[in-house]
Amino acid sequence: MTTFDQAPASFAVHIPDAELEPEPLDPGQIVSGEPVVTGKVLWESADGKQVRGIWQITPGVVTDTEADELFVVVSGRATVAVENGATLQIGPGDACVLREGDRTTWTVHETLRKAYHISL
Repeated sequence: MTTFDQAPASFAVHIPDAELEPEPLDPGQIVSGEPVVTGKVLWESADGKQVRGIWQITPGVVTDTEADELFVVVSGRATVAVENGATLQIGPGDACVLREGDRTTWTVHETLRKAYHISL
């Protein structure tokens, strides 16, 4: 996984073609199917509290507890149900904000790839 302690002066990544690396999914998070997660950290702050990268998940249903995150969907489709909150239908071009502590269920209909910024 490529990470930088400090942001390079400037860089560009073509998100649809970026090579991603396996990110093991906790089996306890899988509700149904056999989803596979891959990703790539593009930048992480020196204190580890800010992370920017690319993340992908194949079809299936998983649960998660979210960090403070902004992401933009590059490809694929999913339904994200926030416990005691909204149900979000997301697809290419959609920007989504998740709050730290949100408990979510992701139903991934088509392999979903997103670019994200997380604040921890």
